[in-house]
Amino acid sequence: MADGLVLDSLQRRMRALHSLYYDAVATMDLDQVNHFEREGVLPIAFSLFHIVNMIDASFMLMTGEPPIWDTSWEEKVHPAIPDHGKHRTVAEMVHQRIGDYDAFQEYMGLVFARTEAWLDDLDPAELSRVIIARPLPPQIASTYSARVAGPDGVTLLDATECWIYQHGLRHMGEIELARGLVGLGGMTS
Repeated sequence: MADGLVLDSLQRRMRALHSLYYDAVATMDLDQVNHFEREGVLPIAFSLFHIVNMIDASFMLMTGEPPIWDTSWEEKVHPAIPDHGKHRTVAEMVHQRIGDYDAFQEYMGLVFARTEAWLDDLDPAELSRVIIARPLPPQIASTYSARVAGPDGVTLLDATECWIYQHGLRHMGEIELARGLVGLGGMTS
């Protein structure tokens, strides 16, 4: 029962998170998304592309499914930096821009729909499955999910919460702040 309750909550929270992103992209134009404020301030394009591409890439570790992103999507979306930027510096990623906003929104919709469909079909017992065992590899050991991980390692629930839900909320906060820099209001109160 407890796993079912957790999964139900996770499904509802994920849909709510995705709805914030859909509302955000529907109320911004490409100039606002690509706006460069100043050095050290990441554009909205970074936060949008980063979170969607990270969710997409995380699916391989979580489900074994390959990412949606490939060279055909790179040619459609035309990001200035065709990389989620996880291992890059802020100085590099301030240059992120989205070339085709409609194509980006299509990609985002596919990633979000796949995530929601996966959660809808997930057996609640899978949430406790360890996907990265201890000792954690160096690229994971310094992350937030490493701090959350239990004694056996990172579970599927940990990964879903940390890599998708909590990470998504973090970047939505950045987007809400950046919206103010381009003359738009926040998304929530």
